[in-house]
Amino acid sequence: MKYVRSLYDWVLSWAHKKSGHYGLALISFIESIFFPIPPDVLLIPLCIGNPKKIFKFALICTFGSIMGASLGYFLGYSIWWDESGNFSLIALKFFEYIPSFDTHTFESIKLLYDEYNFLIIFTAGFTPIPFKIFTISAGAFDLNFFMFIFASSISRSARFFLLATLLKIFGETITNFIDKYFNILSLVFTITLICGFLIIKYIF
Repeated sequence: MKYVRSLYDWVLSWAHKKSGHYGLALISFIESIFFPIPPDVLLIPLCIGNPKKIFKFALICTFGSIMGASLGYFLGYSIWWDESGNFSLIALKFFEYIPSFDTHTFESIKLLYDEYNFLIIFTAGFTPIPFKIFTISAGAFDLNFFMFIFASSISRSARFFLLATLLKIFGETITNFIDKYFNILSLVFTITLICGFLIIKYIF
């Protein structure tokens, strides 16, 4: 946990730099592949410190995340399996060193893709579920790339622009509320949205 805390402090340190937007782009990018700290941690203080650039920061966050998701998909597609169809050495290193990765979780995701496809990518992109697991597994299980990017773009932009909008409307006074309840609210919103999709699917 110590190294995670150090990474968290490093992410926050970008909020006090003029080049903070570059840090935001970098963290958004690598978080979609392997990095354990979500970009929201930096997005919030940057938006509070520069309220006129709130939606610019949300756009940077979204773009960086989608670019990272594309690379994660490519890694999963190209280097995740060996010639025998087993996990490659690189995949095993991910399972060993990257938080939230393990073989059981990774293999069980295949069942979610078979069942929900678009919805599971959207859910992973919008909620606190580690997005990196789904970017790499989408490539490893050969999901349709354009569907993957479409679902990722909608969910990631919805998450970051919703956060930016809340900060725009309520300013610094809502930061404690966001820190405490944003993940819960995003889960509730996503569950509601998925229920709507499922109702439409089974009725029509």
